[in-house]
Amino acid sequence: MTTRITVAAGEIRIGDIIYNGLGTSKHPTDTWETITQVNSVDGLVQLITGSLDGPHGEFWFELEESVVVIRHPPPEPEAVIVKPHNKRAHGH
Repeated sequence: MTTRITVAAGEIRIGDIIYNGLGTSKHPTDTWETITQVNSVDGLVQLITGSLDGPHGEFWFELEESVVVIRHPPPEPEAVIVKPHNKRAHGH
């Protein structure tokens, strides 16, 4: 389950999803983009969506500025399956 939360810009992580305006599509989810890079530049936070090599979104915030993002919860750790060690004593 994803969660829409408000965080300080300095707490935004790669993989968070940020709202990028109205866009040109009629589908409302097309206006949310995944953050692929977070940079600190001159006391500001620069957020990049997409690839720097091609078209991308760029957002600038002050460190403590509130930003609404969608964040997926961290994945559940995989259960460790313990295999029994059935070592039999060999009579030599």
